[in-house]
Amino acid sequence: MLILGIDPGTATIGYGFVNIAPDGSAEARAYGTIRTDRHLSMPERLKVLHEDITTLLRQYPPDVMAVEELFFFRNVNTAIPVAQARGVLLLAAAQAGVPVVGYTPMQIKLTIAGHGRAQKLEVQEAIRDLLDLESIPRPDDAADALSVALTHWHFLEGQGGSAAPTVEIGPWAAVLPGGADPALSQSEHEGWS
Repeated sequence: MLILGIDPGTATIGYGFVNIAPDGSAEARAYGTIRTDRHLSMPERLKVLHEDITTLLRQYPPDVMAVEELFFFRNVNTAIPVAQARGVLLLAAAQAGVPVVGYTPMQIKLTIAGHGRAQKLEVQEAIRDLLDLESIPRPDDAADALSVALTHWHFLEGQGGSAAPTVEIGPWAAVLPGGADPALSQSEHEGWS
């Protein structure tokens, strides 16, 4: 199974392809970032994003795309463009016939590092260990995308390793091991994205 993890953004979008072998081991197949020029208009940036993600979906056809849910509570000026970029990513997946699932930053931290208050470096070190990499994946956006893919892998393990579910983007706290950490405040969500 090939899982594409996505860390959505406007200027930089992280992607990470994680291959799950029949023995249940995970391997980073490809990861990196899609960058858009800040001098382009928003429609032009979204076009570049759509073209680049479509190319990746053709080059490495995934079985499922796992996308980080957005959490913005203060800066609407940031939230709207990122939501637009996320919409383009979801559109490209739908056009390619790839099912999409979503996970919140807290769920990703909980799954990868074992607790919802994990710092970025702690999550990145866990990614390195889980994927048996020599070093922490760079840039950070690519590492974040790999963490989203690994979160979906762990979700599937909890479901007996079944084929990727065809589900809509939505909250997963009730089904992820350990559930959500209600102690996290809204401001702690913002530090992850």
